Amino acid sequence: MFTHILNETSYSPKKFLIWTSFAFQAGCVNVGGFLACHRFVTHTTGFATFFGSEMAKGSVSMALGYLSVPLFFLAGAMFSAFFTDRRSLHNHKPNFLIVFAVMWVCFLTVIILSEFQFFGVFGEEISLSKDYFLISLLSLSSGLQNAMITSVSKTVVRTTHLTGLTTDLGIGLIRIFSSPTEYQRHQEIQAIRMRLGIIIGFILGSWLGASVFYKYDYRGFFIPFLITSLFLFLSIKNRLTKV
Repeated sequence: MFTHILNETSYSPKKFLIWTSFAFQAGCVNVGGFLACHRFVTHTTGFATFFGSEMAKGSVSMALGYLSVPLFFLAGAMFSAFFTDRRSLHNHKPNFLIVFAVMWVCFLTVIILSEFQFFGVFGEEISLSKDYFLISLLSLSSGLQNAMITSVSKTVVRTTHLTGLTTDLGIGLIRIFSSPTEYQRHQEIQAIRMRLGIIIGFILGSWLGASVFYKYDYRGFFIPFLITSLFLFLSIKNRLTKV
């Protein structure tokens, strides 16, 4: 049932809840990375900017470190696509379970290592020697999630950043008034509701996440860990019911 919901092509309330939950999780992860080491981790744009900035200052090693972080996002996206999009192209059901499992391991690793102060003091200025593994793990998990949702939504939805969604929202608001048929207008309204839900979910995840991170430091990553645990459990349950 869970896999069936993710594979639906229509804008169903259950799918709306799932996508909003992913956006909430991404908002929490992003603010956690920012508060931990002053870097956003759920998209790659900032790292390209930091690369340019560090190169201009002559800090080549730091620049290359920043440039390599998006490769973890890319690796996560490729891994996710291999088990979701590739299977769909060959008329097989996507394997969401393994994607959630790897995300689960990423967050669990962050939680365990932070308890041993592997990443240093929460909130200190970034140090690649301490924080590189943290931002790489968070970028990897974001790439996994974003590619999975992009695949099942037929490239309509992104949940780890809001730039594309905000652009689509602006286009959709104009299409409401310019769609030639009532059906197209109705479809656009549904899409706008979905985009607004994802944007609000991301904002709420950032808000609640920040409140927890300010109080409990790295333990705030328990929020995305628990959300991923829920989806992993549902995926396992779905797999067992088909055995």
